[in-house]
Amino acid sequence: MPPSTLVVLADDLTSAADGAAPFRRAGHPALVLFDLPEALRAGVTAVDLGSRLVDATEAAARTRWAARAYAGADLLLKTVDSTLRGHMAAELRAALAGSGRRAAVVAPAFPAEGRTTVGGVQYVRGVRVDESEFARDPAHPVRTADLARLLPEATVVEADRLELLAGSGVFVCSATTEGELDAVVAAAGRPEDVLWVGSPGLAAALARRYPRDPAAPLPELPPVRRPLAVVGSANPVSRRQLGALYAQSEMAGAVADDPPAAVAALSAARAPLLAVHTPDARGEDPAELTRRLTETAAELAREGHADGFVLTGGETAAAVLGALGATGMELLDEPEPGIARGALHGPTAPRLPVLVKAGGFGDDGTLFRLCALLTTGHGR
Repeated sequence: MPPSTLVVLADDLTSAADGAAPFRRAGHPALVLFDLPEALRAGVTAVDLGSRLVDATEAAARTRWAARAYAGADLLLKTVDSTLRGHMAAELRAALAGSGRRAAVVAPAFPAEGRTTVGGVQYVRGVRVDESEFARDPAHPVRTADLARLLPEATVVEADRLELLAGSGVFVCSATTEGELDAVVAAAGRPEDVLWVGSPGLAAALARRYPRDPAAPLPELPPVRRPLAVVGSANPVSRRQLGALYAQSEMAGAVADDPPAAVAALSAARAPLLAVHTPDARGEDPAELTRRLTETAAELAREGHADGFVLTGGETAAAVLGALGATGMELLDEPEPGIARGALHGPTAPRLPVLVKAGGFGDDGTLFRLCALLTTGHGR
């Protein structure tokens, strides 16, 4: 029997969404929420704890509380960023203590996006993450790629020693392929005994191991007339994607440094595709930049100038959805690795389609493809 209650604990919205999406693809109904519901529910419940926005002490407290509340889940996954940003060590220890599980199996590799773990060291397309652009992240720069240094209590497990996962403790698993992640999941034994710690790569391996049969029916999404891309991420990948979007002739964009002016400009535009984003140069308070971006996006939706969203960056996505009255999102599927598609969820939220993408995911054409996907329904 597959697990009936699956819980994903995440530090931001994109991590919650792309952690839940592989399970949705495997047939489990899934919700991504901004707060813990009162009780466990059947299917996948992914909770954005918002812990990347706070210090390590507060992040650990939120994670411990959530892991304790969901200790009875059949499968408990603590997502971590595949580039090791955020309060990974503090949250892992708090989740293990709160859940009371015998072991934490840590596998942050995400091969589909070029993120691999070799000898306990994390790489992005062959470059150590502490030597990549993620080392210059303005909010959470990566200080070390060495998971043994980050988690000195852990045992680093290579592909030929997976029998170690039957024990107790913290185990960091090297993996460079989806097949190696599948082997990690198979070797760790009963899913309810383990705190799983990883990125969408591990979530996908768990979903392949524990699919739901029969699959839950896919929810229908309303058609989208005019998508709005909302880009709050400063990651160079997102900025290249935004540049490629601007290269499209039938597109209108605006910088959200003055929300009323940005709303007025995009309201007057006749292009079928809209975009709003933060400035390229980052000298201001990130919270203020997010506030302006959120105000602009929400007003465009309220005035009926946009009826579907592509949201890039976890903080941006959570802020925009919250401004529209959503308490989360109902997941439909995962059209590309690390990208979640669904609809706004909440008693007062309009049921608008939404795609959520982490800042560092995808190629230069990703934003354009996702905007096109909103207008074409269920097809890729």
